[in-house]
Amino acid sequence: MPFVHARLAGINARAEEIRALQQAITRLMEKVLNKRADLTAVLVEVSETAFWSIGGDTVPVAAHLDVFVTRGTNSEAEKAAFIAEAHALIAHFCDGRLSEATYVVIQDIDAEAWGYGGRTQAARRVA
Repeated sequence: MPFVHARLAGINARAEEIRALQQAITRLMEKVLNKRADLTAVLVEVSETAFWSIGGDTVPVAAHLDVFVTRGTNSEAEKAAFIAEAHALIAHFCDGRLSEATYVVIQDIDAEAWGYGGRTQAARRVA
């Protein structure tokens, strides 16, 4: 049950473009990290560039991706592949105008520390 939080700045995306990005991220989670698409939640937030800086200077376009997965469910190689492909996906969505300092962060959460539907991931493993 992964959760992806994409933050973008400096883009004027229509609702259908955001939806396409959400679908692409969901497919990437399924393909590279072997996550169930039907349990993958994706939140995309767009902010003004005035609120985003790199090196202390505002940038015309920026992005950041936080990905939350259960600890121990992905290998180092899977994570590296995901980071590379997710960066390429976001860069494409932003017309290639991203700074190198664009981060994709995979956060491994202990199974007993999160869940969905009122049950932890640890409890789901046992059931």
